[in-house]
Amino acid sequence: MGREIRVSGLPYRTRIYINSQVLLPSGLVKLLGIEKYLYADVVIRYEGKVIEIRGVRLLRNRRAASRQFTIPREIRETYGIKPLDEIEIIEVRPVESVDVRRGVSLRY
Repeated sequence: MGREIRVSGLPYRTRIYINSQVLLPSGLVKLLGIEKYLYADVVIRYEGKVIEIRGVRLLRNRRAASRQFTIPREIRETYGIKPLDEIEIIEVRPVESVDVRRGVSLRY
């Protein structure tokens, strides 16, 4: 069983994993109320620059409330973000996704 990461809210400082993913601990996910969402807009701070990443997919594990998201390659290359770099998560806004097969908005 993993260890619990205590989070009091945003902003939240964390490191980027080797696979360019960022962990949102279960405490933060519950605090923000984003357990049911599949996508979010995330605002991060890296080396003093504020970067908004729109429409990231919130990956999840079956047994945990925590989520992970991948920082897109274009963003990593533009700002020089590398694995194990530290970032600060400033804001996470859940977004509704559009099911293109049905043409309707869904809230997961």
